[in-house]
Amino acid sequence: MAQVVLKDLNKKFDEVYAVKDVNLHIRDKEFMVLVGPSGCGKSTTLRMVAGLEEITSGEVHIGERLVNDLPPKDRDIAMVFQNYALYPHMTVYDNMAFGLKMRKFPKSEIETRVKDAATLLGIQDLLKRKPRQLSGGQRQRVAVGRAIVRHPQVFLFDEPLSNLDAKLRVQMRVELKRLHHDRLETTVIYVTHDQVEAMTLGDRVVVMKDGLVQQVGEPLELYSKPRNKFVAGFIGSPAMNFIDTTIVEAGGALYAEALGLRVRVPPDRVSRLGPYKGRAMTLGIRPEDLREAGGGDPQDLVFEALVEVVEPLGSEILLDTRVGNQTLVARVDPTVRTRHHQKIRLAFVPDRIHFFDNTTDEAIA
Repeated sequence: MAQVVLKDLNKKFDEVYAVKDVNLHIRDKEFMVLVGPSGCGKSTTLRMVAGLEEITSGEVHIGERLVNDLPPKDRDIAMVFQNYALYPHMTVYDNMAFGLKMRKFPKSEIETRVKDAATLLGIQDLLKRKPRQLSGGQRQRVAVGRAIVRHPQVFLFDEPLSNLDAKLRVQMRVELKRLHHDRLETTVIYVTHDQVEAMTLGDRVVVMKDGLVQQVGEPLELYSKPRNKFVAGFIGSPAMNFIDTTIVEAGGALYAEALGLRVRVPPDRVSRLGPYKGRAMTLGIRPEDLREAGGGDPQDLVFEALVEVVEPLGSEILLDTRVGNQTLVARVDPTVRTRHHQKIRLAFVPDRIHFFDNTTDEAIA
């Protein structure tokens, strides 16, 4: 088992930075997820850790070793790829055993490791099949099994679930998390573009954009205390609503004012937002923090919205609404009765309102 440390890691293609000044300390036995949109540098970062991509500058440490100049086979890592990279002419057993055979492991130890991994993953009855005879989920398990038999210090996963259907993807991420916590207890670096996958799998999550690390933290920390507007909009499904507002003062109180909307600034934010009086900024509110207004809601947190689309999801309802020139999505209780083109009164959950500086996009705590 080993920690992984990245120091000032950079990767340039010509004059363009794919990864810039990445500093991460991934703890021993931690499940760390790198997440971000396509082209953000997460897979390139993973490939530099694996030794599959040349480092422009910076350092990669695995355990106590600086591995910049070591080939992949000497880094004591195992990687699972998006396309599984199984040999089509080999059986499942031979696919899982291939790496061990190349390293001249004794035949008896190879057999023990392969059978143990197959039992762990529930594929012991598939060992004589070829990859073409397997489903997507079974192929994914074989690819994980091929990594497990290595007993590496670090597992690297590059979007391993992206080729699976939605239901199987949910099932496999639960199995991966259980496998990590209950059996493997090995350091894992996992790349995905799916923020739900990142939130459910990671002990900590690294959010990346344009080659830069935007924020590192536990999943609920990223959700409740995003550092900037990008993280706030990327983490959470449906995405956070953003409203262009102006901070105004009236009757001794501060308000965030937009066309058709006026929300009182919560008392604990007044001191931070005072300097923004008269300035434009962005208010953020998650769909689940907009609820149908009741009689007990303060009127300075209540507004009227026109329902444009109703999306019933069984356990909840998503409402696409319009307030003036703003489009807001609200996640409400399934008992709420409304239809499109009807008006509904919604209320903000005051301690869940976020504010962002329009110049820097940084959150104002």
